[in-house]
Amino acid sequence: MPHRESPVRDHLKAAGLRVTAPRLAVLEWLSDHPHATADQVAAGVRAARGPVSTQAVYDVLGACTHAELVRRIEPAGHPARFETRTGDNHHHLVCRRCGHAEDVDCVRGAAPCLRPSHPGGFAVEEAEVVFWGLCPACQQAPSAESGP
Repeated sequence: MPHRESPVRDHLKAAGLRVTAPRLAVLEWLSDHPHATADQVAAGVRAARGPVSTQAVYDVLGACTHAELVRRIEPAGHPARFETRTGDNHHHLVCRRCGHAEDVDCVRGAAPCLRPSHPGGFAVEEAEVVFWGLCPACQQAPSAESGP
């Protein structure tokens, strides 16, 4: 049976990575579930495709991050999250309580916070902005502090 071509398969080939079942499974699942943790990716791939080791998922995420097929975001106080949206310098909204993350497109026009006032000799390549707050679900849920 011939392999069917897919965008994920094409992306792996273009990045110079071998096309393997774990890589296909992880990237396909992650493309539909952005901002997932490695454990969420592993559980999702297992539910969709069957057995895969957690180490295999970490290996795929590492290789694909290195090849810039996956972006790793690390919101303070929360586990690292992964997404397949790369190369466009977008930002994130992150819930302080549950860690839920959403994409925010880069601001157009004047954006004074995206250029350092004194770059100290650095050749700035991108700015990473994280907006913190409470997601809609956490806004509706009672907080731990609001006891009787």
